[in-house]
Amino acid sequence: MTRQNRRTILLGAAAALATPTVLRAQQQFTAEDFGGVTGPTETRRNTSSFQMIDWRDHFQSLGVGVIIADTTSRALHYWDSTGTDYRLYPTSVPMTDELTRRGYTSIVRKQVAPSWTPTANMRERNPELPIRMEGGDPGNPLGTHAMYLDWPAYLIHGTHDTRKIGRRSSSGCIGLYNEKIAELYGLTQIGTQVRLI
Repeated sequence: MTRQNRRTILLGAAAALATPTVLRAQQQFTAEDFGGVTGPTETRRNTSSFQMIDWRDHFQSLGVGVIIADTTSRALHYWDSTGTDYRLYPTSVPMTDELTRRGYTSIVRKQVAPSWTPTANMRERNPELPIRMEGGDPGNPLGTHAMYLDWPAYLIHGTHDTRKIGRRSSSGCIGLYNEKIAELYGLTQIGTQVRLI
């Protein structure tokens, strides 16, 4: 065997041995750091559709700003009133299609350290839920900030449980990391148009 052939074989073998490690590292990076889904039967996250979209495909005008919450890609898109400030945030989304509401709405109220009162349906699914939880409690599922939609019991809010982001994990709301909802809260005005798709 020539020296060149031996080198080619050794390099090929090394590459073949390294491939599973490289693939495993890529899978771990995707699963740990980017948006996606996890529901009762899902363990992987989905990054394939986590991309910029155009507000003009959904709204006639920007008004005081627009938000598009994409439940498929688990991403929230924000544009300010000028269209020059665009933000993209990973989110949690409803656990099931039955809990998912889609359509047009708007921000009608904002609250720092929101209190949480589980709905009757939530308490029916889990009778161990408290009747009410005050804002600031580390167990409060609304996190540090909440923006209320004109649909009753639907919010865009933070979460203390960072494992929920990028997953199908909510009872109908759109959840963001606490630091991201604080940023979005500061940018968003009452009357911001919202579309859930």
